[in-house]
This record gives sequence, C-alpha cells and structure tokens, in this order.
Amino acid sequence: MNLKLDRRWKKATYTIGILYVDGVRFSETLEDRDRGLFQGDTIAQIKSLKVYGETAIPIGKYTVAMDILSPKYSAVKWYKDLCGGKMPRLLDVPGFEGILIHPLNNPLQTYGCIGVGRNTKVGELTESKATFKKLYKKMKAAHDRGEKITITIV
Repeated sequence: MNLKLDRRWKKATYTIGILYVDGVRFSETLEDRDRGLFQGDTIAQIKSLKVYGETAIPIGKYTVAMDILSPKYSAVKWYKDLCGGKMPRLLDVPGFEGILIHPLNNPLQTYGCIGVGRNTKVGELTESKATFKKLYKKMKAAHDRGEKITITIV
C-alpha cells in the first residue's frame, strides 16, 4: 500500500495536505508547520530548524509499521477498541521519534504527527475519528495481506 501526502497549504503554525491511498484521494491532513526539512538532511540541519512540537517531519518516503504499541494511545478506550493501541507509526524519521498517523483536530494536537480528516474549518480538521477509522481499516487489511505500507510526503 502506498500513501502519498501532498502538502498543499503551508501556514505559519500548520500545514494542510491531501492524502492519497494507492493513487486515490482519501482525505485532508493536518501537520505542524513545514520548515523545509528533507529526509536527506543531516541531523544537525534538522535540529537547527526543528521546533519541538511545532515542526512537520521531513519531506521523504517512510515505511509505516502497524504493529507497534503506542504507550499513549493504548490506554485510551477508543483506540484500544479499534486497534489495540497499535497506531500506524512512521519508521526512521530523521530527528523525530514516535511519529503516528492519528485523529486530531487542531495544530496543538500534532506534535509532528499526521492527522487525517476533513479540512472544513481554517487550520483544523473535522470528522477526524471517522476518517482515521476508515484509513486504519484499509491499512490493517493491507498489513494483514503482507503488503508493505509506505508514505511519501511531498
């Protein structure tokens, strides 16, 4: 399964993008501010521009794991019921740790992660839980079929 996140609207405190699943438009996304980081940048370059909790991850291609337990979300009933607390996690993101795809509504909830939903309010997402649930089911099915899941951020 190939996800593509096309960062479209880069603002001072957030970034709105479009998420595609295997080439088909799926939803909008919300991330922190894009500070022009790239996967090939050195850790020193990334650290010089990164603001903790306020910076989108570097542009690049990442593998997404579906079987890593999230300490934070495994304790929340809704996530526990849906996915046993195993959230989609991006692997080997330079200068970042614990980057997930999950529901969120505003930039204060991102901390480098990627939120999915509908961008019906300026700088925010709505219908995020319902959108995430649909995406998670697609990703879980691909994972269960043995497919590698990747996300390319452009």
